[in-house]
Amino acid sequence: MSEEMKKQQDPPRAVKTLKATGAASAYQKEWFAGLRKRVESGEDFGYLNADVPMEVLRAMDIPFVVNQWWAAICAAKRKAPKYYGLLRDAGYRDDLCSYCATAFAESMDPEDKESGPWGGLPDPTIAITRLTCDCQGKIFQLFAKNHGADFYAMENTVPRKVPLNWWDLAQNDWEELYDTERLDTAVEELKELIRYLEMKTGKMFDINKLEEVMNLINEQEEWYTKIRDLIAETSPAPVTVVDTINAVMQAQWQRGTRWAADHAKSMYEEIKAMVDEGHTAVPNEKYRLMWLGRGLWHDFAFYQNFEKKYGAAFVWSMYLAMGADAYRRYHVEEDPLRALAARYIGMEDFLHMPPWNAQWFLKEAKHNKIDGVVYMVPENCMQAVEGSYFIQKTLEDAGIPVLIFKADPVDARKWNRDTMTGLVEDFIENRIINKGGK
Repeated sequence: MSEEMKKQQDPPRAVKTLKATGAASAYQKEWFAGLRKRVESGEDFGYLNADVPMEVLRAMDIPFVVNQWWAAICAAKRKAPKYYGLLRDAGYRDDLCSYCATAFAESMDPEDKESGPWGGLPDPTIAITRLTCDCQGKIFQLFAKNHGADFYAMENTVPRKVPLNWWDLAQNDWEELYDTERLDTAVEELKELIRYLEMKTGKMFDINKLEEVMNLINEQEEWYTKIRDLIAETSPAPVTVVDTINAVMQAQWQRGTRWAADHAKSMYEEIKAMVDEGHTAVPNEKYRLMWLGRGLWHDFAFYQNFEKKYGAAFVWSMYLAMGADAYRRYHVEEDPLRALAARYIGMEDFLHMPPWNAQWFLKEAKHNKIDGVVYMVPENCMQAVEGSYFIQKTLEDAGIPVLIFKADPVDARKWNRDTMTGLVEDFIENRIINKGGK
């Protein structure tokens, strides 16, 4: 295929304005090159699902890559169609959950080290996931087998009590937020993980280092809270999700490092300066939109399709807001392992289980003065369906219209940009503007 034809087929690139977004991307690329050198020199290397307590590996200085970040990189580099073709050729269904299966599909590519994103994924020696859905563990197991890695699975527990205002309790009152037995179980499982990693890697765990990591994360997420609130309180918004998703998502996988905390601070300072100078992302902003679901990694410019025509700006995504409400845990020094347990065991509840998620989305929609919600539900991930009926009902009962559509955040093969643009335009015109809009 000629370069000209390829350009015509590829969707346009999003226009990003934040220096922090470019800085995060540049750092990740440099960091990944350093990680590759460490792996090539013989260090153990972990491949983790996003809900695994990565803070343990950070404290032990074990290099790792997070599954969801790598899937997003593969999608942004437009590699997913090729990888899913390999999956199909190997006799698997090619509509497996793209977040979980992209790296597994990539492991079948004999040319990955030459043509893969940033030189392809180095061979992990450890693959860790939590058993949060029926297929995830098996996919990770197959991925580990292809790379010759150990497969390590962690349990997933579910709540017996459901405080609707979890965001008010999570930072300081996690003993009230969670069942005691659930926290106890998670602490014991963390100890087992630490024992395994010490035996596997020869590195020793230091509880003081974990405390340092946890406090750096609190510092980072405090800056995200300031950014979330600043955007919510500023109309027109200084930035949109095109910048915030990229800048935050990449830095979150570096959380627990000095770089990540400093990057979050610089991001806040940059956005605050924009507000002070009167800079607006969409000068004709009339309608503020919330994006529910994972980032549309293969077509980020889609978010900007509705700005000039309607003054409709996507100002909210879960990536920044989860940093603000879900990650901070204070009083770490009292029991770092229990604080870490309180951080990671509820992530699936907060995002994927009503009424935890539905009530939080409503709280955030009100805080950000949202006029309409565009909600992408993956066709092939049961976990990400996350009670979509209850989410939609909660928001619409509060007078906030919701558009639900099915698409894949990573695999672009079924994505029709014109059709999806028309769908959102119809929603804006008939559910937002004609609702008695601005």
